[in-house]
Amino acid sequence: MAEKLYTPELLELATALADFPLTGDFDYRAQGRSRTCGSTIEVGVDLDPDGVLTRIGLQVNACAIGQSSAAILALNAKGRTANDFRRTLKAIEEWLSGDGSSQENLPNWLGFEALAPAHPHKGRHGALLLAWTAINQALSSAPSSR
Repeated sequence: MAEKLYTPELLELATALADFPLTGDFDYRAQGRSRTCGSTIEVGVDLDPDGVLTRIGLQVNACAIGQSSAAILALNAKGRTANDFRRTLKAIEEWLSGDGSSQENLPNWLGFEALAPAHPHKGRHGALLLAWTAINQALSSAPSSR
């Protein structure tokens, strides 16, 4: 039997985005749009002098999968570096391209297991990737240290 896509846990995660408002004063910003579903995101981040993320803001217009994925990223972003986000994006892409169970090879990011039911729904992959791609774009313009 297929897993239920929109679980209560997943829907609750989407509400966490309210804790990460996008204001006009972030050092690094990027926008993204999913070609598969039209979902959009804007992300802003601040880094400390060592390149460690200290603050994140998001404006997400996406389905519950995209919103929850962005919330999972934001809830565990503080203290991470650009390398952490690059590695995680690569792990997500590998996980999504796999044919195995949605529970196999989950990316190592706290809370990510809530997104496992989206694995077999290829039409939701673009929304799931959106926040991860956008934060990597924002951080690609960031110096390794200020």
